[in-house]
Amino acid sequence: MKIAVEGCCHGELDATYNYLAEMERRNKYKIDLLIICGDFQAVRNYLDLECMSVPQKYKRDGDFSKYYMSQKRAPVPTLVIGGNHEASNYMWELYHGGWLAPNIYYLGGSGCIQVNGLRIAGASGIYSDAHYRLGHYETLPYNSSALRSAYHTREYDVLKLSLLSQPDIFLSHDWPQGVEHHGNLAGLLSRKKFFKADIQSGRLGSPPMMSLLKKLQPKRWFAAHLHVRYEASVRHGESASASAASRSANPDEIVMDDDLEDFMSQPYGSVDNPDEIVLDDADNEVDASAPAPNPDEIPVEDEPAPSTSENPDEIVLDELEPPSEPSTSARPASPQGVTQFLALDKCLPKRSFLEVVDIRTPIPVEATGPVLTFDPEWLAISKALHPFLSTSRSQLPLPSEETAKKLVDKEREWIAENVGSLDIADVQVFTMTAPAPLQQKVQRGMQPPWYTNPQTEAFARLLGVTNKVNPPPS
Repeated sequence: MKIAVEGCCHGELDATYNYLAEMERRNKYKIDLLIICGDFQAVRNYLDLECMSVPQKYKRDGDFSKYYMSQKRAPVPTLVIGGNHEASNYMWELYHGGWLAPNIYYLGGSGCIQVNGLRIAGASGIYSDAHYRLGHYETLPYNSSALRSAYHTREYDVLKLSLLSQPDIFLSHDWPQGVEHHGNLAGLLSRKKFFKADIQSGRLGSPPMMSLLKKLQPKRWFAAHLHVRYEASVRHGESASASAASRSANPDEIVMDDDLEDFMSQPYGSVDNPDEIVLDDADNEVDASAPAPNPDEIPVEDEPAPSTSENPDEIVLDELEPPSEPSTSARPASPQGVTQFLALDKCLPKRSFLEVVDIRTPIPVEATGPVLTFDPEWLAISKALHPFLSTSRSQLPLPSEETAKKLVDKEREWIAENVGSLDIADVQVFTMTAPAPLQQKVQRGMQPPWYTNPQTEAFARLLGVTNKVNPPPS
């Protein structure tokens, strides 16, 4: 199966699918699945924009609403996780996973599904120590603090993921902390010199994601967030220095031809500014994309430009770096005991934001395309730990790993007897919950109501649990 992997999308679905079509045409192959590693920005209307953490003057609806409305359809089955610039209200509607739009599936706050037998797991959001041990307490209307904390990964979700057996692929928005030491670190710092302080202090990346990488040892790990392409090979049982020393160049890399490079040089619709902005964010976040202002967006006064002084406590991207070329590559399967890590850039011309990998699936892909199915083990984990899902600020005390495993083993039997292996489309059917994109301007700061999502209701019924996320009003 040919899988296209993208870093940050930032709402540029048209550009992404156009590039995939160009790759297919020039290389005479068919891409079976697209994976997007966060900052997807599933914005349905102007109200959703007010639930996304980016400066007001950079809020724009992007391409997603056309796919949500079925005016366009994703030409390739698309699997996404959430990042730190999302319409958090819509992502929360589908916390357990679900179709954001026809043919576009969200893995949820954490999740694992199978695509033709290939197990793909992932975690949405980024790490913040201040919120890691809290419950999922954020609710509409979000205040400025909740807008940011809503996309912070929680210990509860990491515990669920830690109970999985080895997945084939793991997706995260954040980099696992320390993964940069398992690749060409000198080369990374030559391109992104401002990473140095955070690397030295251990602030670059997510500690829980590295814990999951070491525990689960997936064959491949894909990430985004830092807007740079980076490869690493984590050899389990070796130190980072030994792993980096034994790393070898990939002989199977495909160099992009000149015509495709020319295609990538063209601007994408409204995106004509490759520069990035740094959020004045207490969480020390990485930048968001900075497209040209959209004349249809909510008119607001310009906000002050971010300070250009160097802050040793935040990650600042080097905006003077010339853009790199996107590439495609065919990678050999990971050796035993090795996780191949690949981070990619954001969707902009001349950026290394997308690559294609060939992966053998247990079930061959038919002409009708890949099939997404629930992973029985993940269903058992979700059912077993559902009582510990907290929607208040205080997280219920989590069970020990040993206790959690016993709970999961018990639910495995229930899943085997009552659910088995099911196609996701047989249970969850895409349904519009928010209205069509609003044509009129809305008052700045106005947020939407919350909606009960039928897909979340269907997932809860499947497991025989209560919908804690968005239950119907009594």
